[in-house]
Amino acid sequence: MRIVMIGTGYVGLVSGACLSEFGHDVACVDTDEDKINGLNNGVMPIYEPGLDEVVAANVKAGRLSFETDLKSVVPGADAVFIAVGTPTRRGDGHADLSYVFAAAEEIAANLSGYTVIVNKSTVPVGTNRKVEEIVRKVRPDAEFDVASNPEFLREGSAVEDFRRPDRVVVGCDTDRAREVMKEVYRPLFLNETPILFTSRETSELIKYASNAFLAVKITFINEMANLCEKVGGDVQDVARGMGLDGRIGNKFLHAGPGYGGACFPKDTLALLKTADEYGAPTRIVEAVVAVNSARKQDMAERIERALGGVAGKTVAILGLTFKPNTDDMREAPSLVIVPYLQSKGARIRAFDPQGTKEAKTRLNLDLCKDAYDALDGADGVAILTEWNEFRALDLGRVKSLLKRPIMVDLRNIYRPGPMKAAGFEYSSVGRPDPK
Repeated sequence: MRIVMIGTGYVGLVSGACLSEFGHDVACVDTDEDKINGLNNGVMPIYEPGLDEVVAANVKAGRLSFETDLKSVVPGADAVFIAVGTPTRRGDGHADLSYVFAAAEEIAANLSGYTVIVNKSTVPVGTNRKVEEIVRKVRPDAEFDVASNPEFLREGSAVEDFRRPDRVVVGCDTDRAREVMKEVYRPLFLNETPILFTSRETSELIKYASNAFLAVKITFINEMANLCEKVGGDVQDVARGMGLDGRIGNKFLHAGPGYGGACFPKDTLALLKTADEYGAPTRIVEAVVAVNSARKQDMAERIERALGGVAGKTVAILGLTFKPNTDDMREAPSLVIVPYLQSKGARIRAFDPQGTKEAKTRLNLDLCKDAYDALDGADGVAILTEWNEFRALDLGRVKSLLKRPIMVDLRNIYRPGPMKAAGFEYSSVGRPDPK
């Protein structure tokens, strides 16, 4: 099949590369000439484990190309995917659909022969019907269908998620579009991956409902962590006990500084707006958004208390991205915690294995070459992201580098007992202090 992927961000680049790995001829299109030039020279615009190898192999095989000119690739394509950003619209919390609608207009102007236009961007209910209206207005003579195909990729494991998804969701209204989408995902059909065909509205809502529910789980376990601290419970044991129940499951039950990233913050807000517009308010999601926002501030204040105030002190921060195995800092807890500590008079020395480039554009702080460089001469350390290389620090060396052996572990990657035995003033989330 001939496939066009509009957008080379996380979703578009991973999806395009993996579809070419399925054997399709894929052209990834972006208006950013520097990004396309970089991709044509093997330079990845994002950090995603394994993606560079997939891209290189399929470019070499002649199945994957990168273009800036949509007009040269849309004519004759079997499917054209829209994978552009839908950020929160400034001022009202709605999803900004301007990039989606602009892509629809440009696709319409270049259609030739029957084509399925596939929206892979995360969009509110009803968006795909609007895309169809836009295309029909521009090209009333065109043969096309519009389908919804939301992504469920996790940053840091996106390539594997695409190859072996829990499910594929497709919203479409015609048998012809369904057959095209079956062919797009033919290798997954052969692997008996569950593929759910629904209406377009249902498909759009599945994406938002899924992300909102995961945000609920994260926020719930964070509130249980607060309660554990009051009553002497251990939130990790609580999460383990909950997760063994097959109805609940253990994923996303990890207490920490709150969710961040490109999806959960904007998608929960967009779902709230959609629900309100249709007169079906989602009070649970409302509470989740409010609690998560407060959570990041609470964690910043926890660090301040652990150090007995931070005015005139140096704080080492380990981890700036919202999660490990990505360079993404969108809505990361660090974007609240670091400025708060600085407002209280702290100097910040930080290290992140992949977030340095992004941090330079978002924060004003001292960026260090490794974890130990960040710790050198600091009055205490806070772990904000659970990168694997932070899990086995040389504690003797850590202690020798810090002015005072204070560690605030917001990801619970160490155990209170051994940390106390090692001579640290150790603070974690939702776990009792060792006796």
